Amino acid sequence: MNATVGSPSLYGIQKMIAALRILAYGMPADSIDELLSTYKLQPLCLSLSLAEAVPAMDSQSPCLLVLCGKSSAEKELAKSLKENKALKLPDNAELEVVLHSDTEIPVEENCFRSNSFLSSLLTTRFGRFLIWSPRLPSTHDVVSHNFWELPIGAACVADVQFKGRGRSKNLWESPRGCLMFSFTIQMEDGRVVPLVQYVVCLAMTEAINDVCHKNGIPYLHVRIKWPNDLYLNGLKVGGILCTSTYRSKKFNVSAGIGLNIDNEQPTTCLNAVLQKLTSVSYQLQREDILAAFFNKFENLFDLFMNKGFQPLEQLYYETWLHSGQRVIVQEEDDNQLVEKVVTIQGLTSSGYLLAVGEDSKMCELHPDGNSFDFFKGLVKRKLT
Repeated sequence: MNATVGSPSLYGIQKMIAALRILAYGMPADSIDELLSTYKLQPLCLSLSLAEAVPAMDSQSPCLLVLCGKSSAEKELAKSLKENKALKLPDNAELEVVLHSDTEIPVEENCFRSNSFLSSLLTTRFGRFLIWSPRLPSTHDVVSHNFWELPIGAACVADVQFKGRGRSKNLWESPRGCLMFSFTIQMEDGRVVPLVQYVVCLAMTEAINDVCHKNGIPYLHVRIKWPNDLYLNGLKVGGILCTSTYRSKKFNVSAGIGLNIDNEQPTTCLNAVLQKLTSVSYQLQREDILAAFFNKFENLFDLFMNKGFQPLEQLYYETWLHSGQRVIVQEEDDNQLVEKVVTIQGLTSSGYLLAVGEDSKMCELHPDGNSFDFFKGLVKRKLT
């Protein structure tokens, strides 16, 4: 390429290409010229047209990961991971990795704003190393597949997710307007691993409250439906999935969260409910909620690891939907399944539902694993 008077440096062009790649992921080909014109660039100035440099993002195209960090240490790690091509996707899917520092041109308005998130982050571990992608099969796969390459607390967030993971191996497609992220946790005591999902749920509901309070808007009162769903006004707006593996005497937990902030389909979203509660034009932003989540989670998680779940129980019960709820359960009696009514009291030490029957005997409730709704097909087990 021959430089001309007033033309950008080669390094500057590289930065432009990196940013334009992000802007154009998924963009129709006939919009490329308009995008170039916006930044006063011509295709020939870049040796290749943007249409060649930025393939339309679909399931056959490379997944783009943008790495960034809160401090110089995380930024150096990002640089090392990129140079060593250390990050992988399942099934050896094609992957492109760029550094956030190489994308100085502002990205489109509805892309995740990493700088805004990092400036609000107050943690010492969680969320400080961030992977962002405009479109991914699954954030959960990114962190779980690269667990040993990433620092504990590393997070991956995507604008669009087309193979999101749910329980029972369900796959979900999540469009723009949802906060979709996953992060890594490491634990040693396997007895409390099942309870960490409740800490994640609680941290998210508290984070939403914190953002509402900080901005002087009405609380939304997002509630927890056991074990891992988030509800608002009787409709599901989010869910949590925690998976774990065991290696070198440690449990490696990958926690994934989806929260519908700004998309009213298929049920409702936080901003739609907020608009009905106030005349203020403020809109909840993904970056603010994610930063508030990690700020809250780090504190709750440390308390949980030092003193167990008991210090968090009261707040959890104030947030969940089930205290005093009467449910129908199945119990085996003379080799036949009999349905009986029990009343939920709380959680057992193993994380299942604690209930009392009409005979005043305490029991533990387990899902049967066959129903989409945990509260259909509950199996009763007596506590000794």
